[in-house]
Amino acid sequence: MNNAADAAKAAGIALRGLDAIRADLAAVYRDLHAHPELSFAEHRTAAEVADRAREFGCEVTTGVGRTGVVAVLRNGPGPTVLLRADFDALPVGERTGLDHASTVEGVMHACGHDMHVTCLLGALGLLADSRSLWSGTVLGVFQPAEEIGQGARAMLDDGLYERFGTPDVVLGQHVGPFPAGLVGAHAGPAFAAADALNVVMYGKGAHGSRPETSVDPVVMAASTVLRLQTIVSREIPGGETAVVTVGALNAGTKDNIIPDEAELKINIRTYKENVRARVLAAVERIVRGEAAVAGADREPDISGIDSFPVLVNDAEAVARTMAAVGAVIGDDKVLDPGPVTGSEDVGLFGTEAQVPVCYWLFGGADAEAYGAASAAGTVDRDIPSNHSPFFAPVVEPTLTTGVTALTAAALAWLDLR
Repeated sequence: MNNAADAAKAAGIALRGLDAIRADLAAVYRDLHAHPELSFAEHRTAAEVADRAREFGCEVTTGVGRTGVVAVLRNGPGPTVLLRADFDALPVGERTGLDHASTVEGVMHACGHDMHVTCLLGALGLLADSRSLWSGTVLGVFQPAEEIGQGARAMLDDGLYERFGTPDVVLGQHVGPFPAGLVGAHAGPAFAAADALNVVMYGKGAHGSRPETSVDPVVMAASTVLRLQTIVSREIPGGETAVVTVGALNAGTKDNIIPDEAELKINIRTYKENVRARVLAAVERIVRGEAAVAGADREPDISGIDSFPVLVNDAEAVARTMAAVGAVIGDDKVLDPGPVTGSEDVGLFGTEAQVPVCYWLFGGADAEAYGAASAAGTVDRDIPSNHSPFFAPVVEPTLTTGVTALTAAALAWLDLR
């Protein structure tokens, strides 16, 4: 097993090549940000990734799991290390005002996946140029459709491991709204499970002037939204974590028409299966109960949209990986962010292979702006979070930190020469 000092020494040598490719990587990032693509529609992105990875000497296969890309660096016998980056965007209209803002109306890289891709390309380039330092195999997995929780499963079902080999460890990272230059990993349950539900509540339409002839699904849905907020505050123990969010409520077409139905989209985050089951049961009870109280003749429809399992970071893998990263960037820049209520499907790669996972965060916020907001107690208001139309990581030092972390992490698990 490599110790942190040996991995840091190898990383230091490999990272000497970063200066030569930094400007090109920044251009790649800006290009990807300007051309976002939704889940399973990442055709341009996949082509750009494939072209770049081939330039680094990787064996590249496209169309894995529909639009995924696998770039392989084989360098003799040794461990197989999977480095993962997701590359789909979100249905969000960008409002950052950046010169490289999205050129696609209503679609934006609002979660930083463009930065993830760029950092992985950079790490593959550095590892390819420093083959004399290590032996083994690096699987660069560029995953589609993370935002809908289907991309990892699609790549696995398409024979990812049968075609390219089973890894000994799964590594990856996600940019977040904290100061650029910092890296953080939490051992154990690190990212929450997520369940997304679509609910259709059925009423009876009528003229807005005669509500007494209706069963108003707007009122029904509004009551449901308010009642759902009591699940966490009144049904989940204070020592447990759960989040229930109604992200969409759609009903009606005109002010004087009471519609026939209303649609809600509900998002649930939990860490424990018993809490998850309790929340899901409470959601169904409340939805059906509010419909019954309103006098609806038809039962609501409740269906799943997507689901993410809990992401569990292996404690030993976190310790080994973060020790190597800290030895390069400084131990004072590595932190434990605690459990994150965001969700990720990267854990499926580790579960399928029955190998450890280490998935960490790296900061993307301007450090000065974050410091000022922290001092004023306005971080939540002034620092845009992932999925915000204002979210965009600063290019540097975010890019350098992300490439450095991935390179050092990979070298912590590959055999060193």
